[in-house]
Formats: sequence, C-alpha cells, structure tokens
Amino acid sequence: MPQAAPESPALAESGTTSSRDSAAVLTEARRRRSFAVISHPDAGKSTLTEALALHAKAIREAGRADGKAGGKRTVSDWMDMEQARGISITSASLQFTYRDAVINLVDTPGHADFSEDTYRVLSAVDAAVMLVDAAKGLEVQTMKLFAVCKHRGIPLITVINKWDRPGKDALELMDEIQERTGLVPTPLTWPVGVGGDFRGVLDRRTGEYTRFTRTAGGTTIAPEEHMGPDAALEREGDAWTTAVEEAELLEASGADHDLDSFLGGETTPVLFGSAVQNFGVHALLDVLVDVAPSPSPRETVAGDTRPVEAPFSAFVFKMQAGMDTAHRDRLAFARICSGVFERGMVVTSTRTGRPFATKYAQQVFGRERTVVDEAYPGDVVGLVNAANLRVGDTLYLDKPVEYPALPTFAPEHFAVMRAKDVSRYKQFQRGVMQLGAEGVVQVLRSDLRGDQAPVLAAVGPMQFEVAEHRMATEFNAPVTLDRLPYEIALRTTQEWVSTLDAQLGVEVLQREDGELLALFPDRWRVTSVRNRLPDAVLEPLVAT
Repeated sequence: MPQAAPESPALAESGTTSSRDSAAVLTEARRRRSFAVISHPDAGKSTLTEALALHAKAIREAGRADGKAGGKRTVSDWMDMEQARGISITSASLQFTYRDAVINLVDTPGHADFSEDTYRVLSAVDAAVMLVDAAKGLEVQTMKLFAVCKHRGIPLITVINKWDRPGKDALELMDEIQERTGLVPTPLTWPVGVGGDFRGVLDRRTGEYTRFTRTAGGTTIAPEEHMGPDAALEREGDAWTTAVEEAELLEASGADHDLDSFLGGETTPVLFGSAVQNFGVHALLDVLVDVAPSPSPRETVAGDTRPVEAPFSAFVFKMQAGMDTAHRDRLAFARICSGVFERGMVVTSTRTGRPFATKYAQQVFGRERTVVDEAYPGDVVGLVNAANLRVGDTLYLDKPVEYPALPTFAPEHFAVMRAKDVSRYKQFQRGVMQLGAEGVVQVLRSDLRGDQAPVLAAVGPMQFEVAEHRMATEFNAPVTLDRLPYEIALRTTQEWVSTLDAQLGVEVLQREDGELLALFPDRWRVTSVRNRLPDAVLEPLVAT
C-alpha cells in the first residue's frame, strides 16, 4: 500500500475523501496513459488500434479496416457502413495494460465529414498518436488535426506508417513535418531499408537494431530480432550504413528527444512502422508508457483546476446508440477527470442538477463490452441507458464542478428529413431525437416546418448518409432527405428572428439546445444582410 499523500485543499473542503484514498487515486492516475489515434482518412488508424491491442494481448488477431484478401475486419469498426466502405465513422475505446501502465486508447473517425467527433475525442485524452502516410506525407486532415492538438496543448507522437510500401524519403518527411507544422521532429527510431523494403529500425537511443519478420496477413505479432551494430552491419550491409549515417545527421541537427520540449508542444517524437504488418508496434507502446503524460488537474468553467485526487468528476464527450442490437440502449462515453468511479454510485449532472445512477457501466470496444466496477482519472467509461445525458455534460460527486463546453462546429450542409411512412411517426421522432443527442447531425426546427420535417445540419454530407441509414436499420423508419440551398449558419437572438426571416433567402431555425441559427445560401447574402441590418446579431459558430 503506498504511503498516504498530504490531503489537498480541495479534498479537505469536501470532507469526503481521506488522505489514504487520495494517495491511491494519485497512484492509479500516474499509471494511466490516455491517447487518441488521429490522422487523415485511410492512413491506418483502426488498423493501428487493432495492432496495439494485439501486442497488449487484448485481442488474438488483428484486423484490417478494408478487410482485404479475406482478412479479419477490425473490431472497432462495428457499424455495417464502416465495414462496407473500409473507413471509420464512429469512435472506439479500448483499455488494456502494458508493462505497469493502464492504456486508454481512443480510435477516432477517419472521414473528414466526422471531424467534429474527432475534435471532441481530443478533449478527452492527454496525448495523441498522429499517423502520417509514408507516401502521401502531411495531408489536409492531418494538418487540421496538428493545429487542433497544438491549440489544445496536446502532446503529439508521430508515426510514419506504411513504410513497407514505396514512399517519400525519410529525411524529406522530417523536413515536411517541421516546415508545415512548426514542430521539431525528434525520431526515436530510424528505418533500415527504404520505403517498400522495410527491414527493421535503428533505435537512436541505444544504437541497436530491431529486425522485423513478416507474418501471414499481418494478423499476428511480427517476430522481432534484436542485435548490436556490428551484427546489424553484417546482416544488412549498405542499408544499415545508410541508416547510421542519416541518424548521425539528425544528431548533428539537434533532432534528439527532450521530454520537456515534447510535453511543451515544441517537438514530436517520431517512430517508423507498418500497422498492417505489425511492425514497430511494441516500440510505440514503450514510448507511450515512457513519455506520454498521465492525467493532470483539469481546468473548470470557474477558471480554477480540479485536482485528480479530488472527489469524482467526469464529462461526457460522446453519445452512441445502436451498438447493442438486442437491447437498443444508449451509451454516454465519459472521461474520468478526478476521484474514483464506482459502479452503482449516484452522481449529479451539472447541467440539470439531477442525480444519475451508474448502475450499468461498461468499457466498450466496437460491440464488445466488459463491465466496469471501478475506474480512475484518465479512464473512459460507457454509461448505459443515459437518456438524460448530453455531449458536454459534467458529472460530479460531492463538490460541484463544471468543465468547459465541447465545441460545436458550424454546419455547411442542410437537408429536410421526412418519414416515408407516416404511420411510423413515433419511430421517426425517436430516431431524430437520438441522432441529434449523439451529435451525428444537428437537428433544427421551426414552427413553419413543424416536427414532421426537421432540418438536419451537418459538417459533411456523409453525416446525412449515416443518418438515413440508421433511421432505416435501427429505428425502422425509412426517410427521405431533400437538400436545402444553405451553406452558412450564424448564431442570432430571439429579437432578430422575425426580421431575419423576412430577408430574401434567409431562414432562422432553432437547434435542440435552444440556439437560434440564421441560415444563408452564400457569403454574398450574409454581406448583403449585414449591410442592410448593421445591428443584427449574426455571430459565427467557432470551434475552440
């Protein structure tokens, strides 16, 4: 049993958590590593997620998001649309132990149309693993995610993926990362063999060589052979010599890992690997344990911070239904920020002030679930039957707390949804309410359109496809979607509703959270209305 730590002022004020409990929470929190896997679509996020789980012995065989060559599909991509298209459009959460650490891995949607979901996941992690395609380098979505991580102060570990295929030169990729992101890449491993001829990696910290051996389909752990520099030279010849010379160039340029610079968002450690071949996965797990930060005090709306050893608190960053076809339940994914979560405890929602009983709590990876009896800061818990919870809600025990709201993106695509079969109106309404609560789409209404024809607002058009598919398959209420000619949504107030509604080409609708949005067909119409109504409240929806 660890020695008791001094009781913090926050705990002394609440009077409910002993110093002994405080020490236990701190000990468990220090063991946690919570991170997201992020990148451009088709860079291998879900494949890497499965590879990490495989190496940690959380699953027996790793799958592929594309399911090629008759291979096993990923467990995390559970929705049939994901399996059909070979992409991720939902988030997946997985917890496993590696060495003495507890790893909380959150996979994120790969498609750019679901970037809002990705950004919310980033609020629930302490670090991120960014995958860069060795052939394509930094793509559009990759750059957006780099910027978000930098803005949120999330340390980044970069993995150059797909080195088993032809791609860019390794030094060229390092220059690209530094020039385009401002982060200094500090490679921890360096490839032996050019892209497409991946033999292994040089560990820049030890000078040793790790040689990889392929396995059938990459579904099992790739054997690793470790050897010293002399044996590596004898085995690989010029490929080893080239790797050593390039590593020396990196050292001369000062591209060596420094923990403080990494945590301060100035540098990014770099690893080379192949997720589909399970090459370099052990190295990534070791780096996560060795350098990724554990949970720290989280800032509140009041401007102070809540210590990790304070009484229980958490916030909901995702809602998801339809994962259990037998029960049709609804899960709220909550990140534990402080204290101990115990299944069955009754917590309070800051937004409603109402109690919420946590009788059913699970950890979820795809459709696979395990019951959670206890969880600590950094862990992600799925709260079942959370009908009264919403994305962004804060939950707490004892001392009240509220964490900052999660970002809501400005939608750019709009469509009217109507039920094909009016006799299934109840199912239609239930489905619309559920999709809006999950954040799959934003649901907008007005007295003129009525509840039978809500307007769906989305960041990307694929969100409409998911909504239409789920209405038919999960809620048994097939729908039609008619696109609207709007591209811009601006926040307004009640006093301007009638005036703006009277403007040509402008429509004001109310979102389910009560926010009033004025919809415009283009920038020219926005400028025209602002010139005509200079005092009108028209504020952008900004994600921060």
